[in-house]
Amino acid sequence: MWRPRPTTKHAPLEARWPGADEAGRSLLFSPIRLGPLTLGARTWVPAMVPWRATASGEVTDALLAWYARFAQGRPAALVVEATGIRDVPSGPLLRIGDDRFVPGLRRLVEAVREASDGETRLLIQLIDFLRVRRRPAPEAFFRRFLELEPAHRGRLAAHTGEDSWLRAPEAEVRDALLAAPPEAVLDARELEALRFGARERITDTHVASIRDLPRHLPPLFAAAAHRARRAGFDGVELHYAHAYTCAGFLSRTNDRQDGYGGNTEGRLRLPLEVFAAVRAEVGEDFAVGCRFLGDEVIEGGSRVEDAATYGAAFARAGMDFLSVSKGGKFEDARQPKVGAAVYPYTGRSGYECMPTIYSDEAGPFARNVPLAARIREAVRAAGFETPVVTAGGLCTFDQCEAILNAGHADIVAAARQSLADPDWWSKMRSGAGASIRRCKYTNYCEAKDARHQPVTCQLWDRVDGRRRLTAP
Repeated sequence: MWRPRPTTKHAPLEARWPGADEAGRSLLFSPIRLGPLTLGARTWVPAMVPWRATASGEVTDALLAWYARFAQGRPAALVVEATGIRDVPSGPLLRIGDDRFVPGLRRLVEAVREASDGETRLLIQLIDFLRVRRRPAPEAFFRRFLELEPAHRGRLAAHTGEDSWLRAPEAEVRDALLAAPPEAVLDARELEALRFGARERITDTHVASIRDLPRHLPPLFAAAAHRARRAGFDGVELHYAHAYTCAGFLSRTNDRQDGYGGNTEGRLRLPLEVFAAVRAEVGEDFAVGCRFLGDEVIEGGSRVEDAATYGAAFARAGMDFLSVSKGGKFEDARQPKVGAAVYPYTGRSGYECMPTIYSDEAGPFARNVPLAARIREAVRAAGFETPVVTAGGLCTFDQCEAILNAGHADIVAAARQSLADPDWWSKMRSGAGASIRRCKYTNYCEAKDARHQPVTCQLWDRVDGRRRLTAP
């Protein structure tokens, strides 16, 4: 994981916990409208992928236990992990791309309802992602994966000064390419495929499946939202953030020339069409919002002023909430080992998405709140009251209450602190804040996610020598 330089190790944020009376009078524990929903408080557990689904994307007992445990802490809203809208292999990640997934998802809804006595509103995050291949061994890349073109022969001939490579047998050319400096014989995308693994981009419009994304994605998202409603969810969160398809369309790096990129209107076009299709499918009495980036944190990427424009456009279109994140991109990710896939949370943009106690002078706590504040300001200036959700190192009552009172956001979300102690919301509300297990912000949990291992917390105890899979 990238770290700022110089690096300062920050102490845990000091905490003063309210009594039950003070908590009851707070803005944090006051209700708020979320489109057709009323949340009992401004407390939110954002989507986290726990890697507990089956290899075919089905709900498991372990997954039910994971979400029921969060629900026992009575957050006002709980967002189920990024859930694939296509019925394609994606490892132990939940899927919603076929009707066969609905019964399992309905069991998940019922588990949360029971565990929270109906207090927690349940949303599911809908995601689409493009193909990312593992980093290949050089021998496999040059001998199997590289599509040999005349340009490769020409570069090899220029590099060696021997025109015979223009006519040599393919096997000999491949051997020679393997032996040559990659920079001399490969173009930029091929170098990336060799060093990081091949990765599709939304700008690869020479590929039919990429070119046709604007035609295919709106109905796919709409069908997924329809299944979510059938399963009993209270709403959906459209995943427009990080390294995934819709985020690619919103990025300033999107230079598509087909009306779906190149300028602000073009970059917004597909995300708005996806939302319109979803809204038409599920109606006005089902909550629909999105999670998107306040800053991409990559060279040439979108910044907060872009995000403010997007937020106002989403509010104008009728979204019920806007959840703001930061970074988490492939473009600056660390090179993976051979056989591993590139992970979009290892570069600076990934760090800014999940800052740790090893930080710069600004520290990791509430670091991303100014992004939400700027977006909320733009939404209000446009005449809309759409609630804005902020996140990132939020872990104390005074911190959350100050954010809300200052008008920087309408709802506060905490992933890592909720993972450390799912009961922290209810403990805070009841006046038992002193008993909260405090997140250390070392990203022990994120390291598990990077390896696609079941996510746990270093503060959870061990059972029979192994870290328990649900919080104590």
